[in-house]
Parts: sequence; structure tokens; C-alpha cells
Amino acid sequence: MPTAIAVTDPDLVLTSPDRHTPTASVLPAGEPQERYPLDRAITDVHTLIEQHGYVIVLCPQSAPDAVLHRLHAVRSVLESDRIAILRPELPPLGLAVLALQMRQLSICDFSPGVLASSARLLAHYVYAGAVVGSVAKLDRVPVTLRAHAKSWSPSAQFAVVASPQPELLRLTGAAGEAPGGPSFGTHLFYAAGAAGAAAQGSADWVTGALARAWRVHGVTEARLPAESARWWATGKPGSPGRIVEFAAAIPDISVLYQLVSSVRREDCRWCGLELIGDRCGFCAAPLSDERPPEPVAARRPAAALRPAAAPARAALPRAPH
Repeated sequence: MPTAIAVTDPDLVLTSPDRHTPTASVLPAGEPQERYPLDRAITDVHTLIEQHGYVIVLCPQSAPDAVLHRLHAVRSVLESDRIAILRPELPPLGLAVLALQMRQLSICDFSPGVLASSARLLAHYVYAGAVVGSVAKLDRVPVTLRAHAKSWSPSAQFAVVASPQPELLRLTGAAGEAPGGPSFGTHLFYAAGAAGAAAQGSADWVTGALARAWRVHGVTEARLPAESARWWATGKPGSPGRIVEFAAAIPDISVLYQLVSSVRREDCRWCGLELIGDRCGFCAAPLSDERPPEPVAARRPAAALRPAAAPARAALPRAPH
């Protein structure tokens, strides 16, 4: 059985592109104790381990601490080293796209350790952002004082790209303006948070001007993740406000496979699993234990986790002209 890919909210499960791609398991750790008690969560994860051998859980960085505490409690009670808890630096829809890619790769011949550590590599190729009406409270992307001031205008709209490189652009209605995008072929996903003319206008910009500027191969509408409102600071879960989230990523499993397989593999010195990059996805141990880990602020991405070298880049699908 392939390694199980799990997420913390059903909104993070995108429709499978084909009948071969397995779905993701949902572990709603953010639900109240009375609706999703700890013993049920333990049973669900134990069942996944019994069926699949290993479980990789993707959790948004914006999720409350209680969600992460619940996941760690489950892993502690089960005393299992077969559970990886990953929190990539991606907005919720981008995380859902990454989960879809990992679901696609889970049926390939990658070991659980390589699959878990590939999340950091694949995240470099996900262009994720949103169209929002205000950036006054946004703290996950650098925002200038001028942009803060313009947020008070009721008609203001901003296109914000959070990954892989932060960028903020005020939309003025010009059809050709768009933030920088991928130089390789991608599929675009988008999700609107509210109905109405403003939301429809933002969605039209994403499926029109942005899709043309980024030369995407296709566009798919998805459901806005509940966590998006908290991540983009536009409202509360269930009341996301003026937001249209988007994420463009490589859809071709053969390209994803070549990107991951082109990176040198190592053995984790702590748990023994294979990994790529500089850190194990399951036990979080650094690749080398000969020196103490650097402070988080001083850490630089491992060379293996930067955009792929020339042989792998050659496999990237080109954007149509």
C-alpha cells in the first residue's frame, strides 16, 4: 500500500486528477474535543499505520497551536516513528496542491522518508497567492506602509504572492498587470471566499489576466479552505471576507517524479529512513549530527532543496507561448 497522505481539514483535499491517485485522509485535529475526541484521532491514525505503514500529515502553519498539540499527542500516545507532521510555508490552497502532488507521488517507488522530505523541494515550485481587499493585518508577506494606507480604501484590491517569492501588487484594473510567475508550465487552481460582484471580479482577474500572464495549461476551481481567512488575515474561518486564493503548480506526475529522483538520497542518522535535502521528514533530525543545528533565523536552504539543477529543470514543462 502507498504511504498515507493526511490533512487536517477536508477543504485541503483536492479532486484526484485520475483514478490512480489516492485520496487524502482527513484528521480534523482542529475540531473541538467533543466532536473529534483524542481517542478517535488515535484510532484513526493507528488504522492508517496498519493499512499503509507510514503516515505523512500536512498541517497549515496558520493553524492554532492546539491543532499541532493534538497531532503530537497522537504520535506520542502511539509511540510511533512512522508519523511525519509537516508544516510547509504555503498558504492553505497551495498546501492543498502540494498534498495532491504528494498523493500522486505516493504510488511511485519512493520510500516514505524520501516522500516526506520531498515536500520542501516541491514547495519551491508552487506559486501561491491571493487577491484580497486589505493587507492591513497581513503579517506573512512584507507589506509597505503605503500599501497599509491604501488598504483603507473600500475599493482597493491587492494581488499577493506568498510563495516561492513574496510579492505584492495593487490592482488598478489594467488588464496586463500581474505579479511574477513560473517560467514552466503549470495548472492553476483558484477558490473564491464570497459571492458578489467584487468576488466575481477578482475571480475573473485570476482566471483571465493572471492565467494569461502565467501561461497556465489549465484552470480548476476549488473550494476555499477554511484556514485561508486566518492565513490571509481577511476574516474568521467561515467568514473569509473578500478573498480569492490561487495556486499554480506542476500537474505532470512524470515531471514531479524526475524532480524528486534527481536529488541525491541520504540515510537519516537518527531513524535510518532515506531522505533528500538536509532534514528528515519523520524525525526532523538534521542530515549531519557532527555540529549543532544553526538557529532558525540563520538557516539557509540546502542546495538540494533549491530549485532543481539543469538536468531536472530540463524536464519542466514549458509554458505555452
